[in-house]
Amino acid sequence: MGGADTPLAYGTGPTGLRKDDNIEPVPYMDWAPKSHLDLHAKHGDFVRIAPNGVSITHPAAIKSLILTPQYKGHFYNIMKFPDWRTPLPLSILDPKAKAEMNRRLASAYPMSNVIKSEEQISRLVEKLTGWMDQHASTHEPMDLAKFLTFTAFDVVGEVVFSRPFGFLEQGVDIGDSISQTMKFEGYISVAAFAQWLHNSLVANPFITWLDIMPTNYLSKTSNKALEEHKANQDARFDYVAHWLKTHEEHPERLSYRDVQAAVMANVGAGSDTVSCALQSFIYHAIRHPNAWSRMRQEIDEARSKEGACTDRVVTYADAQKLPYLQACIKEALRIFHPVPMGTARVVPKQGIVIGGRALPAGTTVSLNTFSMNLSTDVWGADAKEFKPERWLKEDSAQLEKPFIPFSGGIGACVGQHLARIELSKILATIVRDFNIRQVDPKQKWSYHAYFTTVPGGWPVYVEKREAA
Repeated sequence: MGGADTPLAYGTGPTGLRKDDNIEPVPYMDWAPKSHLDLHAKHGDFVRIAPNGVSITHPAAIKSLILTPQYKGHFYNIMKFPDWRTPLPLSILDPKAKAEMNRRLASAYPMSNVIKSEEQISRLVEKLTGWMDQHASTHEPMDLAKFLTFTAFDVVGEVVFSRPFGFLEQGVDIGDSISQTMKFEGYISVAAFAQWLHNSLVANPFITWLDIMPTNYLSKTSNKALEEHKANQDARFDYVAHWLKTHEEHPERLSYRDVQAAVMANVGAGSDTVSCALQSFIYHAIRHPNAWSRMRQEIDEARSKEGACTDRVVTYADAQKLPYLQACIKEALRIFHPVPMGTARVVPKQGIVIGGRALPAGTTVSLNTFSMNLSTDVWGADAKEFKPERWLKEDSAQLEKPFIPFSGGIGACVGQHLARIELSKILATIVRDFNIRQVDPKQKWSYHAYFTTVPGGWPVYVEKREAA
């Protein structure tokens, strides 16, 4: 988990980490969510995953590690592309420096700005539903997971650059771009644990100049879109425009390299996570038909009683007024979190006590949200069940405390407003307009656990709903 250059110090008191504690070592690079789930189920909230690394699922860690600024673990140093000269915001370890960079980029991310792109997002959603209409008319199986990924990537292109990448237009992975991104994620998930080798052989400016490594792909894609944006006379005041304005007015605060890094971060991290959430919602909801029916009834009532949800693509404002649909979105994010890796933080010199367990200075500790979201200690005996109703109970406000789908503090996902808009609009529209069933109802989806969780492999039949 990083931080391996600091020897592990064991606690001496009854709550300290001791050599005889029931914390089982696991393979240093084993990031499969099921491994973490099994280990935490067997050994509890604290599992040693490296000589100096501990995975945690205790909700008290949210306040100590996420809401309280701490240094990030060494793992995040890998987030520099195409070489060590271009650190992405995610690679900044110092919490003060991270907070300052957040402030420099902040103008692009507020809901008040993101919502200005709703019309353009709606047009992309119409392209998605157009593909669904086509498959409905031909009665052919649809790889819906693939098209949801196309949608997520194109929305990022639209909001960041005022121009989608074109995946939905062509219905294919143009230039094998998305596949390359997945391979790239797989690479960094492993290379992060051998960064000295990565920096020598891959993240070397000379190697970048030679343009011979696949890790250059993300930077080339981002920089190409950035240059095209500068020449696009029709570009709106999008994310890039905000950052270029700041750069032009205060180049000492935000360099052009900082702009390039911010663009890469949004392209690399803002798409597959949303695709995962969209897939989780539909995959779980169609396996619980009562949930799908209840959401549709809620939408139909909003249409008949309030005149809402009548646009070709449901508006974000209307979707926000659908409590059961929003509960299903929360439950989809809970039961299958898009990020399987823990949020590595380094225990400060005074140490930390989490859930009665003393963690000594220098230890790299990670809150594993994927596992915490399925913990029966946190969520009850039905933690592994898709149960949206849990969010509608009188005491449901208590569930918000251990629920951090977009992390929190200075590490909170800067794209969360865009993600909320996408999830609400796309899913409300699909539930309203389509019936969906898996080609093989017994087939479970497959997924790869890299830096993000990338599911797929669950083809469906799509049926256009008759006009209500």
